[in-house]
Amino acid sequence: MPRVTRGFKARRRRNKVLKLAKGYRGGKHRLFKTAAEAVDRALCYAYRDRRTKKREFRQLWITRINAAAKQNGTNYSRLISGLSKNAIELDRKVLSNLAIVDPNAFTAVVNASRQMAS
Repeated sequence: MPRVTRGFKARRRRNKVLKLAKGYRGGKHRLFKTAAEAVDRALCYAYRDRRTKKREFRQLWITRINAAAKQNGTNYSRLISGLSKNAIELDRKVLSNLAIVDPNAFTAVVNASRQMAS
């Protein structure tokens, strides 16, 4: 009597997992059981890191803004405080990009945050 391979639905489920495991090294892309473990773990990491990515980018922007602010004779917290008091609504991503791409414009923003607050 031949062994039961569970047919079409099971094959489709296994192929779905093996397709997700494409490009993995060794048996992880060939063997269903190890592929399923690797894919589960990869999906967990992907879910977690989509959230971590947002934190890390914000941290990077703040570091860049602080460095640029210090070159302009202030620091990050004073700059952000001055911007909010003067209703200058630039988010951290834009400020960071401005500090890198156009330092003169960033200096103008720093000066604007200082002037009106005083």
